[in-house]
Amino acid sequence: GSMRWTDDTQMALDLAESLLIQGKLVQNDLAIRFARSYRWSRGYGAGASRVLSLISKGVDWQQAAKSVFRDGSFGNGAAMRAPVLALFCRDNLKELVKITRDASEVTHSHEVGVDGAVLIAVATNQLLLDQDNAGVLSAVKNSCRTEEMLTVLQLASDWLTGNYKASPSEVAERLGNGIAAHQSCVTALYIALRFIGSTFDEMFDFIVACKGDVDTIGAMAGAMWGARNGHEKLPAVKIEQKRLLELTALRLEEATNRPDECLRQCQAMLDHTM
Repeated sequence: GSMRWTDDTQMALDLAESLLIQGKLVQNDLAIRFARSYRWSRGYGAGASRVLSLISKGVDWQQAAKSVFRDGSFGNGAAMRAPVLALFCRDNLKELVKITRDASEVTHSHEVGVDGAVLIAVATNQLLLDQDNAGVLSAVKNSCRTEEMLTVLQLASDWLTGNYKASPSEVAERLGNGIAAHQSCVTALYIALRFIGSTFDEMFDFIVACKGDVDTIGAMAGAMWGARNGHEKLPAVKIEQKRLLELTALRLEEATNRPDECLRQCQAMLDHTM
C-alpha cells in the first residue's frame, strides 16, 4: 500500500515548521501557517474550514474559532498532531503539557479536544523515554483534566492491567471509534499499548476491525507504537514526501539539543522544498 498526503499531514508539518522556526510555540504563527496551507480540496471538517478561511482573511484566530465553535471543537484533529510536540519537547513533561494546550487551542479550544491532544502528547513522550505501560498510563492520568477522558481512560487502564483482550466491537462500543477526542484518543492509546510488543501490521489490522475513524485512530496509535519501536520496525510502504517527513522529525529531535544549529538547517531544508 501507500500513504497519501492529507490535510492532517500538512497541519502536522505546519506545526513542526512553526516550532522549528520560532524555537517555541507561537499561537499566532501557527494559526497563520494553518490558514496559509489550507486547501478547500482537502477533507477538512466544515467547522475547521470556516475557522481557517476567516484567519486567512485576516481575522484573529481566537475570534475566528469563537465565531464558529461557541465552546470550541472537541474533535481529535489537535490530538492527531500532538506527537510532533512530544518530539519537540522531550525532557520536560510540564512544559510539554503547556505547549500542547496552547497548540490545541488554535483549532480545538473545547477542553475535551485539548485533553485528547494532551493525552496523545504525554503518552508519546513517555514511550519515547522507554517508560513501561504502567508508567505511561500513570503520566497520562495525571495530565488529563476532563471527566469524559478520565472515565474512558480508567476502563482502558483496567483492561490493560488485567490483560483483558477486548474484541474490536467491544473497543468500538466501550472506548469509542468516533471523531470526538474522548471517543478516539483513549482507543488509540489502548490499542498502541496492547500491541506495543506486536508487529505494526497486527496492530493495524485490529484498528481496521474497530471501524469508525480508522485514519485518525491509526495515525495516533501508529505514532505511539512508533515512538517505542522505532521506524526500523515499520512495514515498507510508499509514503508521499517521505524524505521531507523524515528530515522534519530529525530536526525536531535535534532542536531539543542544539536549537541554533537546528534552526539554520531547518531553514535550509525548507528553502529547498518550497
